[in-house]
Amino acid sequence: MTGSRVRLVVTADDFGYCPRRDEGIVEAFLAGAVTSVSLLVNGAAAESAAELARRHRIPTGLHANLSEGRPVGPARKGSSSLLSPEGFFLGKMGFRKAVAAGDVVLPQVREELEAQLSRFRELLGRNPTHVDGHQHVHVLPGVCQVFAEALQAFGVRFTRLPLERGVGSCTWLEAPARAFACAVEQDARAAIGPFARHGLRWTDAFMGLSTCGRHMSAHRVSGALARALEGIPPRRAVTAELMAHPGYPSVPPAGGCGEGPDAFSCSWERLHELRILMAPALRTRLAQDGVQLCALDDLDSKKPREGTPNEAAPETFLEPPSP
Repeated sequence: MTGSRVRLVVTADDFGYCPRRDEGIVEAFLAGAVTSVSLLVNGAAAESAAELARRHRIPTGLHANLSEGRPVGPARKGSSSLLSPEGFFLGKMGFRKAVAAGDVVLPQVREELEAQLSRFRELLGRNPTHVDGHQHVHVLPGVCQVFAEALQAFGVRFTRLPLERGVGSCTWLEAPARAFACAVEQDARAAIGPFARHGLRWTDAFMGLSTCGRHMSAHRVSGALARALEGIPPRRAVTAELMAHPGYPSVPPAGGCGEGPDAFSCSWERLHELRILMAPALRTRLAQDGVQLCALDDLDSKKPREGTPNEAAPETFLEPPSP
């Protein structure tokens, strides 16, 4: 991979989840280890996170949330297919099961996404640089269509396509984590068509499913990038995104999106990611791999050509090299 011209966006998800998380994310941004953040507008610390983003001029996108905590839009005022009887989103797997069963009313998804986009504008005074999905809900069947429609209506061009090449062969992932990553990858392939038809753009390569939490290391990040670039001409300019979840562990009851912080947020794994991202070893490895860190809005991201969504090769969403 030496000699590749790779421009890498390092995005810290879950900004606004809790003050301790945000403290670590800002630390990483100021150190140059994180270049972009995704804000949870229903997070317990969303307002203070927005102030941090303005103060430090952090490129900030929306982390659209349909699975954790309380809604922002009309659903919070009454019954909704998105919510449990207690008024909370259905959870990471609960929402997926409801979508698969056809129990989720897609116009209600659209309403909630538009409410979160509007809330982002209220907090930051502008559109998000990008919109991705908390727990990758934005690539689920049906949801990806209304997601793309909402972004197009709000004039947002950039999203995340969580299609990490070779994640199914990452044996260090526990079986449930690997199964979830493969399901996300399958959904992402199917979302290419709706995303492209609505003019959305994303980076050429994505990493982060195989390097989440305890699994993050300089070696594995470099390996994920190497897999993503297999078969791409060495001199071709490539854009990539590394999804990360750094921060200091949450201390209950502070944090969360209305139900308190989850176990992952309270664990040492957040701090592990923060330390790996800020350690010289990762920066040295990336520099050796010909990687330049940058913000998403610095990228000249390419509009993907439409192909066969079920093909596993990255050429599905990469434009052919210029003549």
